[in-house]
Amino acid sequence: MTAPVRRESSLDRRSLVVITALALVVLALVVLSVGTGDYEMSPRGVLATLAGQGTKAQYLVVMGRLPRVLVAILAGAALALAGAIFQTITRNPLGSPDIIGFTTGSATGGIVTFLVFGGSPAVVSFGALAGGLLTALVVMALCAPHGLLSSRLVLLGIAVSAVLVGVNSYLLVKANLEAAAQAVGWLVGDLSGRDWSYFVPLAVAMAVFAPVVFANGRALRMLEMGDDTATGIGVDVHRVRLTLVLVAVALVAAATAATGPLPFIALAAPQLARRMTRLPGPNLVASVFVGATLVVAADFLGQRLLASSLLPAGVVAAALGGAYLLWLLLRRRA
Repeated sequence: MTAPVRRESSLDRRSLVVITALALVVLALVVLSVGTGDYEMSPRGVLATLAGQGTKAQYLVVMGRLPRVLVAILAGAALALAGAIFQTITRNPLGSPDIIGFTTGSATGGIVTFLVFGGSPAVVSFGALAGGLLTALVVMALCAPHGLLSSRLVLLGIAVSAVLVGVNSYLLVKANLEAAAQAVGWLVGDLSGRDWSYFVPLAVAMAVFAPVVFANGRALRMLEMGDDTATGIGVDVHRVRLTLVLVAVALVAAATAATGPLPFIALAAPQLARRMTRLPGPNLVASVFVGATLVVAADFLGQRLLASSLLPAGVVAAALGGAYLLWLLLRRRA
């Protein structure tokens, strides 16, 4: 009886070590990112300023750059939670909002608000949420005759996403030049210019929806074992699945509204967390830190990779995520 207890404790310790290491990496990236720009600051200078010991000029620089990094952290965390939910519900590592079209639907809603109402963060957030929810309703309605089977959900989501990509292209072609330029800049997932007006709606969304996810964490783990098993344990499968799908769509929409679409973060973060902790289940806490690390790292690398120009975080995330998806597909094939 003692061996299993020791093994479980060891796994718990490994998970704690992984989460602590990721938290330190995120902190280091925050310091480096805040110190990056036209006015360079050393890590010691950034930390001193955050502690209230910097000059007035340093304080203005840090406070001007800090919202961008905080938005990146929250966006990565939101996308990671959404990815963990969908991959667990579908029991498929490809069951990600990127793949099944919900991110594209949020992008469609955001484009419509850009073209019709302008690009204020609050309006774009509402449009992205509406677009994501409508896309989720369409996909779930198409899946209704057979339930949310993983393969069917993924295939239907890919089909809906392809249609929405065409819709997005049509909207941009028909828009006037100024509105189209704003929408295209948002679609590439660029974090430049992000201030507190972008941070606040995303922080509110995380404060509302993240506790719902963690409160249903045990039920989510049970769903991974199958509907029959979860029902036998006492989980209200239909209620939990519907609640978590709606929450996941809301998280994707909030992150997309704040940063634009960031591809592959929701796909990669839960899988990397699972491999790092070596634990089954959604690994919600570890996924949150992996997602935050990936987005902050993508934004930091985008500012550092090319000396002549800045790369949007979405471009870097797409390159890294595409390589990861290729590796994942080859591994599954093998």
